[in-house]
Amino acid sequence: MSKPAPGRTGNDKVKKRRAREATVTDVTRLTEDLVRISFDCPGIRGEELPHTDHYIKLLFVPEEADYAWPFDLGEIRDNYPRHLHPVTRTYTFRRVDTETGTFEVDFVTHGAAGLAGPWAKQAKVGDTIIFGGPGGAWHPEADYGHFVLVGDESAAPAIAAAIENLPAGATAAAYVEVADENSHFEMPTGDGVELTWVHRDGATHGHQLSEAVRAAGIPEQRTSWFVHGVAEMLKEVRRFLFFDNEVDKKDVSISGYWRIGMTEDQWQASKRDFNAEIEAEEERLAVK
Repeated sequence: MSKPAPGRTGNDKVKKRRAREATVTDVTRLTEDLVRISFDCPGIRGEELPHTDHYIKLLFVPEEADYAWPFDLGEIRDNYPRHLHPVTRTYTFRRVDTETGTFEVDFVTHGAAGLAGPWAKQAKVGDTIIFGGPGGAWHPEADYGHFVLVGDESAAPAIAAAIENLPAGATAAAYVEVADENSHFEMPTGDGVELTWVHRDGATHGHQLSEAVRAAGIPEQRTSWFVHGVAEMLKEVRRFLFFDNEVDKKDVSISGYWRIGMTEDQWQASKRDFNAEIEAEEERLAVK
């Protein structure tokens, strides 16, 4: 997920270890495979959440564990073996209001495997979730006049929030990859915003998206890039940005939210090695 925001302190880390409860207040089906769930959470009232990629980690207690909510997440992590810690699934806020303590999360619900998707498919008003966070690190900064926003369904909420929070007078090009033309959902638009739907149509996740970004080229004006989604697209997009076009890395937020064929636990455990392999390859390219 996102890198820690600059200036975080030890107290921030302790705060993030706290688990909270939220209650379902509405369930809206956006597409056949996508559902938006609204939550009420008094625990986030008054929080400062300045970014557009804020995310939470839903917590699912393992069936064999001998504890239940309410629990202290720090105590669980300190006193229970790893396999009995809550299983996490990370989701980005579509909208969040810290005055009312409400937020929305979009869930992909196809298939019966997994934890969060099946839960969301059956969710109803009054159900509850437990989560850690929020985290987050990126938002459109006023230093830039143009933004390129790239991602699949997992990054679409952050892309939508970024469009809704563009600096005055800024423009944006957004590329959102979905399954096909029947999988479009509500996305904000407006003056200066160009939204391009990229259809997989059976292709590997991320392939069509990276192709679309490469085909569009590099904007003439100074640009801030937000590129997130399936890990498999990162290698080609990074090469396009950093080597083919020498885009300054300070202008780019790029990371894999998930990886094909892996659970979130597997991806998080291997993410450091995956990133190290990419960086090593980039170093080899740089010296050629």
